[in-house]
Amino acid sequence: TALLPLGADGALGRDLFLRLLYGAQTSLEVALFATLGSVSIGVFMGLLAGYFRGWVDTVVSRLIEIVMVFPFLLFIIAVDVVAGHTLNAITFGFLAPGVFTLAAIFTIFGWFYPARIIRGVVLSLREKEFVEAARMTGASDFRIMRSHLLPHLVAPIIVYSTLIIASNIIAEAGLSFLGLGIQDPTASWGNLLA
Repeated sequence: TALLPLGADGALGRDLFLRLLYGAQTSLEVALFATLGSVSIGVFMGLLAGYFRGWVDTVVSRLIEIVMVFPFLLFIIAVDVVAGHTLNAITFGFLAPGVFTLAAIFTIFGWFYPARIIRGVVLSLREKEFVEAARMTGASDFRIMRSHLLPHLVAPIIVYSTLIIASNIIAEAGLSFLGLGIQDPTASWGNLLA
């Protein structure tokens, strides 16, 4: 007789408490990798758009608008139907099946939020005296962005990353609940709810 604090599931008798813990690991992996990817792309695109302005800002802004209006759920259903099993098999040897797929999709559709925030912050920072002083001393654009602007973006990046992690966990649980995320032998908060 085993101790099962939350009981066992139906036919197989698997411990629900342990599945809940493994599901937390899976959900956190999706959320952390998706947040890392979307924030990295968003910071890069927002930094470019805010610093260079002009046609670079226009191109990045149009990309943001295209991604914002793209039907997220339809794309996930299409990917699941067309290449779901192939993409879910990508594990890099340490991820659960399906984690890479969801993290990649959340990255593709999540980078525009941080990009818009970083763009706005960089637009105000690029007019400050320390950026003008760096420009007068002959610093290149890359050096100004890396050494003078990026350290000032740490606070908004950290704050927004914590918000994105929570929304990615909820999105993963919702998609897994609908059967579009992590599939059943692998534990996830969404498919445990289902």
